[in-house]
Order: sequence, then structure tokens, then C-alpha cells
Amino acid sequence: MRKKLLYSSILALLGFNITVGFLLYRETALASEGDDPYENYELFASIVERIRSDYVEADKISYRALIQSALKGMLSSLDPHSEFMEPVQYKELKKDTEGVFGGVGIVVTMEESKDYLTVVSPMVDTPAFRAGIISGDRIVKIENRTTRGITLQQAVERLRGEPATEVTVTIFRPSSGKSRDVVLERAIIEVPTVKDLSGNNTFELDKDRIGYIWLTQFGEQTSHDLRGALDQMEDEGMRGLILDLRGNPGGLLAQAVAVCEQFLPSGQLVVFTQGKPDEMRSEHHAASKDPMLDLPIVVLVNSGSASASEIVSGCLQDLGRAVILGEQTFGKGSVQSIFPVSGGGALRLTTAKYYTPSKKVIHGKGITPDILVPVSNEDLEALFYQRSPGGVDSLIQLSEKDRERIRSTRDLQFDRARDLLRGVFLLEDRQ
Repeated sequence: MRKKLLYSSILALLGFNITVGFLLYRETALASEGDDPYENYELFASIVERIRSDYVEADKISYRALIQSALKGMLSSLDPHSEFMEPVQYKELKKDTEGVFGGVGIVVTMEESKDYLTVVSPMVDTPAFRAGIISGDRIVKIENRTTRGITLQQAVERLRGEPATEVTVTIFRPSSGKSRDVVLERAIIEVPTVKDLSGNNTFELDKDRIGYIWLTQFGEQTSHDLRGALDQMEDEGMRGLILDLRGNPGGLLAQAVAVCEQFLPSGQLVVFTQGKPDEMRSEHHAASKDPMLDLPIVVLVNSGSASASEIVSGCLQDLGRAVILGEQTFGKGSVQSIFPVSGGGALRLTTAKYYTPSKKVIHGKGITPDILVPVSNEDLEALFYQRSPGGVDSLIQLSEKDRERIRSTRDLQFDRARDLLRGVFLLEDRQ
């Protein structure tokens, strides 16, 4: 009884709600022999009490501060994506999924077992994007302070701030072996997730009636806006589609499913998640009432395509619904569940991994394109600049020679996708 009371007291100290407490209690019941949860909770509580009684500045440390520090350390020891979020961080997370937030526009990850703060992808039309930061760059310093050993949460806190303020980051590019300082002016990041080739969102077809849609990430309105663009181009006689997921860092799982179901029959398995081996998997199926089942599709991907982008490309590839063209994707395929706790914070915990319909694991592996079309880092940087707001002429920090090189750089992956669809049309016309 004493141990159960101690256990309940620790849960109260942690601020967990009843649901999370029950989940933890269930897990302790499954603990292996020799790993008694109550003995370890007692050890934890005794150390907290020792700090409170004997630490030289114990009067300046609250129970809540000690527990929250312990939680942060506990979660960061699991993997780079699990974390304890204080109320401020939890609010920022919710803003992210709504599509409007303050910052510099970088999606980052901590490479497992390497301790590198790595750019997954810059978001389109943001300070980081305009500065030429690309997928794979490492952020080695923020405001001249090393990023080695910091958590993702701490990195985000350093990068974000009031709009119109500046933050200096030191970028190391592995391909060149060079570092450079980049000064970024923070801004309110408003991310339109569905764009066309021109950036004007007119979604015009080319002379071969090929449509093009660029998904920059998967937000709350992505599938809705995608459907609007598809319907418009279908009315204009679209024969094929290039769906561009390059540099798309992911987003909402539900939106990845909703994007896939635009092209799949109702009831088709899109993706499933599997947690611990003894738990049932969670399946996600298409439910569209009016899918485009016969539209030829080429999906463009690269190393900046991650998470939800890999769900979409992996699903359409598995089912033979699209040709995947480009480069190996990032390989971020783990599921983080959010558990709100008392006090306004939340627990973000890796609870499962994504699997494609054919049971291919995404995490740590990524999606291998059907057609590999590599692009050099120099060309990739030029293509990013080409898509900058205002065009190449607005890039006053570059010399005229550099601007001319950027103008002349061809998007080889896009060109190959268009050629592939033209070949499909020729076969169709001969039948």
C-alpha cells in the first residue's frame, strides 16, 4: 500500500492527468521481472527529497522545476523526437500545424547517434529559404553558441523570436566542407501549402496539358486546396500531373492520407502504424467519393522529402499509382503522439512507426525512387533561388554572374517527369 501511495504521489508531482497515469500504470504492470517500478519510483522520490533538503540553494528550486527538468532529460534520452513540452512550447506546436507562426522557416532534426542539428528542409518563401539554406545543411551554431548537445526544443527556442529581430546561424554544408554565417530576420511564417510553378497559383496547364502542383508541407488545408487545384486543371483538360514533394518536410498524418485518397479507390489502405509488437496496428484507408483513378502521375522527391511526404510517395509507389522520380527521401517515419498534461504542457512521445501498404518501413530508410535523377548541391541551391519570391533579379546579394548561372540552371528532375508523361501520352494515342 505504501508503494502504491508513493506511486500516486509521484504521478501527482509529475502533473499527469488520469488517462496518462493509467497508461503508465498499465506499462508498469508489464515490466519485466527485476525492473520493479515501485522501487525505482522510490529511488527517484528519495533523490528529489535529498535535493530539497541538502542542496546548497534548495530554497531557490521548486518541486515542479525539479520534476520538469527530470522529465526533459528522461524524454530526450529516448530519441530525438520525444520531448516534454512546457506550455509555451505546446502552444507553438499547435501554431505550427495551423500554418502561421513566428520564426525563420527551418525544419530541423537531430540526427540520431550523430548529435548534429540538421536541416530537413527550409520552408518555401521564408527567411531560411531566401538565404539559400538547403536540406542536409548542419546548424553548428546559433548566435555563436554551439548546438552540439542541445535538444530540438532548445534549438527551436533559440531560432524563434519576435518578428523583425535577427538571429545569426552558422551553417556547415557537408558536400563542400565549408561553413558560413547567415543572418536571418525572423518573420511571421505563413505557409501556403499548395503552389503552382509560377508562384501565382493560377495552376495553368502546359502545351501538353500537363498539370503541376507543389505541396510545400501538409497543413490543415492542404487536401482541400489540392482538390481545388485538381478540379480546376481537370476542367481545363489535364492529361497528366507532376506532384512535387521535394523539400516537403511533412506535417499532419491525416492530410497525407487525404492527399493520397484523391487518387485511390475508396477503402484502399494508404498507410499503417505499428507500435509495440503486442499492440494492434492502426490502419488508414482512403475514403474519397470522387478520386481521379486514371490520371497519370509522377511524384518528385528528394532528400528534403520527409514524414508525410514519404507516406504519400511510398503509398502511391506501392500501389503502382504513380512513378516516383528524384532522389532518396529523408527517412523520417516515426509517429509522435501528443499527450496533454495538467498545467498546460504536453508529452510528445514516439509511439509507432509508419509502414507503406506493402509493409516497407520508412523510418531510417526513406523511399527509393523508381527513377533516380540526382541533382548536384550547386544546382539544388540554384533551383531554390529560382523559386524565391521576386525571382532571380531580386537576389541583390548575388553577383550578376551568379544570377546568370541560376537563370540557366535546368530542373532536370522536372524535365524528366514531363518527358515521362509525354511518353505515356504517345502510348495512349497509339492505342
